[in-house]
Amino acid sequence: MRQSRRGQVDPFIVMDVMEAARRAEAVGRHIIHMEVGQPSTPAPGPALKALGRELAEPLGYTVALGLPALREGIAGLYQRWYGVDLDPARVVVTPGSSGAFLLAFAALFDAGDRVAVGEPGYPSYRQILRAMSVEPVGMQTRFENRYQPVPEDIPKGVQGVMIASPGNPSGTMLDRQALAALVERTHGIGAALISDEIYHGLDYGQRAVSALELTDEVVVINSFSKYFSMTGWRVGWLVVPPDMVRTMDRLAANMFICAPHASQVAALAALSPDAEAEAQANLAVYAENRRMMLDRLPAIGFNKIAPPDGAFYVYADVSALTHDSAALAADILDKAGVAVTPGIDFDPVRGAKTLRFSYARSTADIAEGLDRLARYMAGR
Repeated sequence: MRQSRRGQVDPFIVMDVMEAARRAEAVGRHIIHMEVGQPSTPAPGPALKALGRELAEPLGYTVALGLPALREGIAGLYQRWYGVDLDPARVVVTPGSSGAFLLAFAALFDAGDRVAVGEPGYPSYRQILRAMSVEPVGMQTRFENRYQPVPEDIPKGVQGVMIASPGNPSGTMLDRQALAALVERTHGIGAALISDEIYHGLDYGQRAVSALELTDEVVVINSFSKYFSMTGWRVGWLVVPPDMVRTMDRLAANMFICAPHASQVAALAALSPDAEAEAQANLAVYAENRRMMLDRLPAIGFNKIAPPDGAFYVYADVSALTHDSAALAADILDKAGVAVTPGIDFDPVRGAKTLRFSYARSTADIAEGLDRLARYMAGR
């Protein structure tokens, strides 16, 4: 069968690492998972209870933009977290953040447009753009800037700029001044700004700043996957400028019809005070995991890192150990039973010299993983 050139995107390597770990587990090995950004905690109790109550009723299509009550609930979250008075009409509920990227890129860019993406950065930005015949243009961010872009990193001649704070794989954040500078630069060159805020709520000290605190001329993407521990439920959202709402409505209806009704019911309950209390308890676990990672990784031998402000990742420069991070990650999995992600997933230029460690699992798992990494490094 004929295949398109634009469909030949690069693999999502963390998924390959997950599969290798699964094969090891299938033959009886115990693997510590530090490769994937998936909370080990369940969805909030109120979300599960709300869905249970609804299961006796038909769960059919919703309107394309999402359940009105959920859109209102998300708008309320922006008031509580950021003091932003957001019109719920600007909220678009999507099948995960992945669905949000598809909608955003389809609404903003034409085939042949160029969009700046940070490197290191979430790999699916590049691959989704390529699959839509849009050219991703790498911004090689620097260690001294904690792997976040600065205005001079934005290349000329782009139609869009993609930012993420907290970032993946770095976990580092843009403060208000740094974010404002990027907003000003992007608007100044007439480019569209997309802000990935999926890790908001997962911060350790200074809170994350939403681009919506600075401008309405931005597309913001978020999800219930991370802070709310609902990865498999596949429900996320967009916030768009008022003049984009009808475009999003048409695209969403044609691409997806709607996000899963069941997941929307659960997501609405996840915004309740009781559910948020559970999410904050989970945050305390990640904070302890982060403390252990930052205390022990340098002593183990992974000592060139930009300490994360949020999310649940540590991104380490391992150029002193290898120039083939995929081989190193495979060796760690084989000999230590710890799954980690090679940096080539996040940075096609320098990623062969970096690794990402996730600390989203239980504290006991992270402690065991660090012990195994210490033994592995001592034996190299």
